[in-house]
Amino acid sequence: MKEATRRGLIFGAAALAAVGVFAGVDHVASSTFVKDEPPLAPDATVEIVEFDDTGRRIGKKQLHKVRKTETEWRNVLTTPQFVVTRKAATEIPYSGELLNEHRAGIFRCADCGTALFDAKTKFESGTGWPSFWAALADENVREKEDFSMGMLRREVKCALCDAHLGHVFTDGPDPTGLRYCMNSAALTFVPQRAA
Repeated sequence: MKEATRRGLIFGAAALAAVGVFAGVDHVASSTFVKDEPPLAPDATVEIVEFDDTGRRIGKKQLHKVRKTETEWRNVLTTPQFVVTRKAATEIPYSGELLNEHRAGIFRCADCGTALFDAKTKFESGTGWPSFWAALADENVREKEDFSMGMLRREVKCALCDAHLGHVFTDGPDPTGLRYCMNSAALTFVPQRAA
């Protein structure tokens, strides 16, 4: 066997072993640092704040959590929506339809229609994903620890249907210092109508 071929095999095997070790460490770290959420009761409820399409706050409402089977979600969502919101995937940067949406209006959950973000809080983060410095109502989103990429992050989910929306970081602008980095596929935009 030639020396170059032998070295290639050694380096290839070492790279494959390193990938396997990293995957194992990631799995162990994920299960160690991030606690599994207990399953919700079938009649679980959540309090959210409702908004009309003008962005006017209607008020708080107690609603049953939206629960569907994987097949039911597949039947009502597009493939990109399903992969992002139900499988916690991430869009390719700069590929989302809502990245350059700058009209007045609100962003709702693509899966259940819950009002999530006001266009007034959207800003250009330079990351390639729609970014907001605040949620429309704290009750409408929830955060969960996420260690899936080998680092601890804060996953953002819709409070009503548990759709994966994206992640929140602490490098945003004033007044909150937050950057809600969202996937376009997880959102629908409703342009503001006259009141």
